[in-house]
Amino acid sequence: MMSIIHIIGGGLAGSEAAWQAAQAGCGVVLHEMRPRRMTEAHAGEGLAELVCSNSFRSDDWENNAVGLLHEEMRRLGSLIMRSADEHKLPAGGALAVDRVGFSDAVQSAVVAHPLIEIEREEVLDPPIEWDSVIVATGPLTSQGLSERLRALTGEDSLAFFDAIAPIVERESIDMSEAWLQSRYDKKGPGGGDADYINCALNEEQYGAFVSELLAGDVTQFHEWEKSTPYFEGCLPIEVMAARGVETLRFGPMKPVGLRDPKTGRRPHAVVQLRQDNALGTLWNMVGFQTKLK
Repeated sequence: MMSIIHIIGGGLAGSEAAWQAAQAGCGVVLHEMRPRRMTEAHAGEGLAELVCSNSFRSDDWENNAVGLLHEEMRRLGSLIMRSADEHKLPAGGALAVDRVGFSDAVQSAVVAHPLIEIEREEVLDPPIEWDSVIVATGPLTSQGLSERLRALTGEDSLAFFDAIAPIVERESIDMSEAWLQSRYDKKGPGGGDADYINCALNEEQYGAFVSELLAGDVTQFHEWEKSTPYFEGCLPIEVMAARGVETLRFGPMKPVGLRDPKTGRRPHAVVQLRQDNALGTLWNMVGFQTKLK
């Protein structure tokens, strides 16, 4: 009799686990509660839905641990990496993807696999008769399953807080002021060395920008967010600004590896924009996750 593995959660980890187990000859039941029950963050019902086009981060396997993990996954026949490569966007040394195309590709492959069955249901407590279970529900685990996991592990919470990354329309960007360049002209997975739009700020503009950030009106936290700590690797930009006026110049607004063609010099600070969809009509403000209204 074929071994059945039950996987709870149809995100990146759950979808990859289902694919790898099925490719190894195991029967898989993938349990995903959306759309029967939505989360506070998901927009749709597709498997492997990404909250950010740059969730994969660096793709430099020779110099970066994340990029090395990508390469190892590719060599192991990863569905997630295959789908990401099929829908990658220009992003310098990072691996950014068109989120809709990526999710559609993962779901199509999982649905088509003869050894994978998808159950659209919420699992509150895995039945005792399930011998092999993978819980891959991430920080958006439903309350019922979260309580069960807390009881099993003794941990209060395994989640962290993430903020909203602003998106701008390409036609709103004044390219007579901005320019295309990747830091240090570094070539990305697609071979391009000018994948980011750069918007320079002089010292006066930067100071005024930081002042406005600190004075900005922020949204109120939802109940489920109030007790969740920030993730240091993805802090809201206003939180970073509150740590010191120069913090952003050494963070997401660092001007290193860039040269403003209008002046021929490195700018005081820079806002970088990264392509966010396949059409190139939407651009993400890099490192500008925020709770500002």
